[in-house]
Amino acid sequence: MATRQGLQAQSFALAAESYREAVGGSMSPDSLRRLTEGWGEAIAGQREAEALRASGPAVVGESPRTRRVVAVEPITTPASGSTDGAMVLIRTEGWKEVKLVAISEVSVHEAGARARDAARPSRRDHDPLVTLGRHSYQAGLWDVDTFAPYQYAEGLRRGLDHCVRVTSTNDGAPWIERVTRLNFPEVPQIIDWSHAAQHVWTVAHAVYGEHTPVAQHWAETQLDALWEGHVAQVVQTLDRLHLVQAAYPPLVQQAPDYFRLRQKQMQYDQFRVKGWPIGSGVVESAANTVVHHRLKRPGRGWKRECAQAMLAALCELHSHRFERAWPA
Repeated sequence: MATRQGLQAQSFALAAESYREAVGGSMSPDSLRRLTEGWGEAIAGQREAEALRASGPAVVGESPRTRRVVAVEPITTPASGSTDGAMVLIRTEGWKEVKLVAISEVSVHEAGARARDAARPSRRDHDPLVTLGRHSYQAGLWDVDTFAPYQYAEGLRRGLDHCVRVTSTNDGAPWIERVTRLNFPEVPQIIDWSHAAQHVWTVAHAVYGEHTPVAQHWAETQLDALWEGHVAQVVQTLDRLHLVQAAYPPLVQQAPDYFRLRQKQMQYDQFRVKGWPIGSGVVESAANTVVHHRLKRPGRGWKRECAQAMLAALCELHSHRFERAWPA
């Protein structure tokens, strides 16, 4: 109970109060902190060993069917994996990026299952409803190459190697594309629709003015084309604007190549028909619920080793594996 409160409350002092109210006994905030971080440190050690084992070279006599990571609530339906970063303040180091992967079960419902708002029609009104659930997470203060085995191990833990279909929706960051391709080379990578749309709106506002009718019409026209999979058409339109000018910010200047180099990852018409997720909202939400809610607090920041322990523990809590992991 103390560890649960230490992971969920906004401070160890508040966690100690909640613990006292829950069990009738008392525990100092410092003792509760040591208990919570100590359990997280043990979990982090387990996860490190699993990540190394998952990505290690084959040993003599090892069967290809040997599961190097024990499956926990494996996904047997289609699955999705998304990766992102979240910033936390580390003492003496400043703001550092937490690498985070979220793996989810995908469910597809027939067209018409989506609740429609007649006053605010959406492009998705007539598409199948795609929902994601049974999420699990791995997060840590790792560089990209250190993060890679953890992403892979979490994929094995959820049984992605046996899923009928796996897709990966991300924001298009090069490091995310590289790691996902390394671990899951056959998994289609999809650019998150919201990020693609944001690039369109950024160009529209820079060229035609913010919140002007001309910018609105231009952006909606490009988004309609993008929605139907006409990425090459959008690239041609962007090229005609001659955006490589000092007057425009770098994001605008790079927009034509952003779409040109990611055309295969933006075939939204095909993805929608197949019932593939085109949004990375799960991992973006996890950045807040798993990382920021507990670790992004006012003050001097966390010691690196304490933050790493908390992240390991928070992932087990939010992956609904706390009770299973506790005896360890």
